[in-house]
Amino acid sequence: MQHITYHVSNRVARITLNRPEKRNALNAALVSELITAFEQARQDEQVKVIVLAATGEAFCAGADLAYLQHMQQFTFAENLEDSLRLKNLFVSMYTLTKAIVAQVQGPALAGGCGLVTVCDFAVSATTAKFGYTEVKIGFVPAIVTPFLIKKIGEGKARNLLLSGNIISAQEAVQLGLISHVTEPEKLEEETMKLVTQLVSSNSGESLALTKTLLHRLSPTLDSDLQLAAETNARARSTADCRRGIAAFLNKEKLMW
Repeated sequence: MQHITYHVSNRVARITLNRPEKRNALNAALVSELITAFEQARQDEQVKVIVLAATGEAFCAGADLAYLQHMQQFTFAENLEDSLRLKNLFVSMYTLTKAIVAQVQGPALAGGCGLVTVCDFAVSATTAKFGYTEVKIGFVPAIVTPFLIKKIGEGKARNLLLSGNIISAQEAVQLGLISHVTEPEKLEEETMKLVTQLVSSNSGESLALTKTLLHRLSPTLDSDLQLAAETNARARSTADCRRGIAAFLNKEKLMW
């Protein structure tokens, strides 16, 4: 794998985003590698808990905008195929029958915040920031929306998605978006404290059955996500999205 690392020790699989020069931005290759890694962890009977971490200053800055700009030349069918790839990643994480803990050392924005959203737990440094910033560049935070509504409720989700505001780790934990906040120097320690508890104190079969139950109590999720993927694909070809991405890449300030 080129964009992530994968390591298993003491019943814990650690999947680490490893594209620090791009702030771990998501492109097709990275998303595909994540799907492969989570599937590998799912099949490994020795793995009970998964940690999703990242190298560099940012956890994940969202979609790779250069890649998004390139995709504006795609047909709707090609954009839909790419949107479904991200949908499949989020679904694989959400439905995985093993607990996933995000270890967030820096900004988790747009699609990066989506990754955190579909994890079961998230331990964050106090210096990390969170936000669904897609509306700032004429895009739509489509794929994450059904998961975010389930996690924090529609009212809070509307505020985050429609404003595009970036919030602090403390605000994120108050909203229920993340579960733990700690000082940066204690991030690894606090993450492993939670992971050790899950590994040593909780039944793996009970964790699996509980996660399966939570998924099966969401009968409309599949249709919601299909609509979300189609909306994501349509948004890429709008004039506002083309203008917003171009302005961002050229470091120009936008006035809508």
